[in-house]
Amino acid sequence: MTRKIFIWVAHPRATSFCSALANAYEDGAAEAGATIRRMDLNAMRFDPHFEGYGPDIPALEPDLLAWQDNIAWADHLLIVHPYWWGAMPARAKAVLDRALISGFGFKYHRRGMGWDKLLTSRTADAILTSDAPTLIDTLLYLKPPRRVIRNQVLKFCGIKPRKVVQFGSVKLSDAAKRTRWIERARDMGRTAA
Repeated sequence: MTRKIFIWVAHPRATSFCSALANAYEDGAAEAGATIRRMDLNAMRFDPHFEGYGPDIPALEPDLLAWQDNIAWADHLLIVHPYWWGAMPARAKAVLDRALISGFGFKYHRRGMGWDKLLTSRTADAILTSDAPTLIDTLLYLKPPRRVIRNQVLKFCGIKPRKVVQFGSVKLSDAAKRTRWIERARDMGRTAA
């Protein structure tokens, strides 16, 4: 069976190292026979303003509906984003706030603290980039972006994380190291397919 993979590049700039990693992952998955859909945050048009959940949530714009449709279609996801100030970029987080909502990604129970996970039977990889060295981020800050994407986004909605990796320091890396990271992303894509 052909794997259906949705790749979301959650970097607000079109020409980023995140895009290069996503390209390599996509190439590896395509070589292995996967069917791929992709969205890049920099090309998505939507209002990032969000006042919270309630009965008067504004309707989703076409790009947010397409993002939801791609997740519903896929059996595997790749999310690629930079790690800025302890989290993903604000515009990427706005996509989650606006589109990964109750009734789509999860559904709270009427009583108590429980919820249903609505995106089960999917797996995901995540690739994060940082200027902080990964070891420093792990020892000093206890790897917050990897914990958030794994536990509070993917697992919360029932998506099984496969690989969640962080490449850093991008700022201090040389061409050889960046090439190794790109090859690792390509291998991850092949494995996912």
